Amino acid sequence: MSDHKRTQFKSIIMNSDDPDLVKKLGSNETARLFWEQFLAHYPELASYQERPYWVEAFGDSPELADELAGLVRSGVKTATCSSLWEWQAEGLSPPEVGAITIVLDGLGVPACIIETLAVDVVPFNQVDPDFAAAEGEGDRSLQYWREAHWRFFTRTLAKIGRQPSPDMPLVCEKFRLIYNPARVNDGKPG
Repeated sequence: MSDHKRTQFKSIIMNSDDPDLVKKLGSNETARLFWEQFLAHYPELASYQERPYWVEAFGDSPELADELAGLVRSGVKTATCSSLWEWQAEGLSPPEVGAITIVLDGLGVPACIIETLAVDVVPFNQVDPDFAAAEGEGDRSLQYWREAHWRFFTRTLAKIGRQPSPDMPLVCEKFRLIYNPARVNDGKPG
């Protein structure tokens, strides 16, 4: 299947200096508590205290959000992509290097926290096998990635009046897992 869907599962920016943005996107008390739990487990990461963070689910359905959150938590999924056109339609800027995201499951419950390491805008037809494998989905092949993502973007882009094309711009992110509550006893983030 595929990744980011920011229209059904709205992104929320917390700790932002922009109160209008927080007001526009809403808030999520459960995510705030999850963030505080992360900071309490890793006091050496105090520098994260004031950083803004996104709150979102990957995918365009609760089932897909559960599957993708599981892949992130297991460490299999270390990359994701979204349509630049969707970001533009929502009037938002894509994530930048250093962005923090609380990943939600299909019920909207925080599953883990990731930090963006790299962001590139790449045409669909130029996504390479390494990026497809890093997405961690299916058999991790480029062929699987292309087929699954084409179906995904056919569904999601229709909602903004667009259709996928081979040269459509994708926001390709690589990230690292910085908080998985199932692993807090090992003494290191991730």
